[in-house]
Amino acid sequence: MTAAGDPSGSAPLGVAMIGYAFMGKAHSQAWRNTAAYFDVPAIEQRVLVGRDAGQVAEAAARFGWAETATDWRDVIARDDVHIVDICTPGWTHAEIAIAALEAGKHVLVEKPLANSLAESERMVAAARAARERGVHSMVGFNYRRVPALAYARRLIADGRIGTVRQVRASYLQDWLADESALMTWRLRRETAGSGALGDIASHVIDQIQFLLADTVTDVSGRLHTFVEQRQGPEGVEDVTVDDAAWATLSLAGGALASVEVSRVALGRKNSLRIEIYGSHGSLAFDLERLNELEFLDGTGAVVEQGFRRIVVTEPEHPYAGAWWPPGHVIGWEHTFTHQIRDFLVAIRDGTTPNPSFEEGLQVQRVLAAIEESAAAKSVRL
Repeated sequence: MTAAGDPSGSAPLGVAMIGYAFMGKAHSQAWRNTAAYFDVPAIEQRVLVGRDAGQVAEAAARFGWAETATDWRDVIARDDVHIVDICTPGWTHAEIAIAALEAGKHVLVEKPLANSLAESERMVAAARAARERGVHSMVGFNYRRVPALAYARRLIADGRIGTVRQVRASYLQDWLADESALMTWRLRRETAGSGALGDIASHVIDQIQFLLADTVTDVSGRLHTFVEQRQGPEGVEDVTVDDAAWATLSLAGGALASVEVSRVALGRKNSLRIEIYGSHGSLAFDLERLNELEFLDGTGAVVEQGFRRIVVTEPEHPYAGAWWPPGHVIGWEHTFTHQIRDFLVAIRDGTTPNPSFEEGLQVQRVLAAIEESAAAKSVRL
């Protein structure tokens, strides 16, 4: 294996991670643990980057990073850094990712790819140019690495539910249900790009296209902001993104999908539910029961039909064989370990990681189309 910036291919790959909050914590545990469970190239957690020197030093000590820095530009110029993991807000993704790719570093960037189509397109162009030099990139849609969802994709590809006709998908949270919840960068368009749409609908759109191995071709959408003002550090501010979004999607293969996402759905903490209905069977998944997949085989006698529960913990299931004995469940954090595993294997084997920046751009196109549709006036009765 010859990694970017590592001509010998024998030394461990040096990793720099930019950002250390929620996603930084999740990614850090994956970088720490992947080699303990999977056969992957050796890595070293070289440097953690953040704007606040004190806070980033504290995070590095907790998360296992060897050193810290406050300027990502200096870090991507280092010869001992071969991989750059971007866990910063979306409005920073394009600048950092493009610079890192041009510097010859492999890049993993958290979803969504960027805050705009223009930024996403520039990132794809940089990724394509870098790929020709053996430099790889991937966008982090970690739910592709849930064993139950990876197994659902396999069942669909094998024809176990026949032709997919209809998908119902929702992602509901309630962390903004309280009107007194404070203003954050996620509620400002200039930093977040969009609200629930870009934050959690991006996961839903990626899952629909991933599970069906298909592409969305047209959309109809609706966005809504229920709490229009919130208290910020300097007084009351206008919320300039959506709290919830709805969409109907058509896919190239003929299936139709309905999507609902919300960050004000009181009582739902992190509820991603996907139902897939085919001509010969159906599947259902709920993130709050991450190790389970519901499967209905519609080819048998009607009097015996019904959803059955598959506990996706057997060695034959995707990723599961690397962990515990059969029947022992894994958690949300394991999806990031699987993500790092797949990224490192792709670097080692010289294959294109997935989801690629092109796939991330496709998700952004769907999100932009939903926003454009939502801007059209509805018909009043």
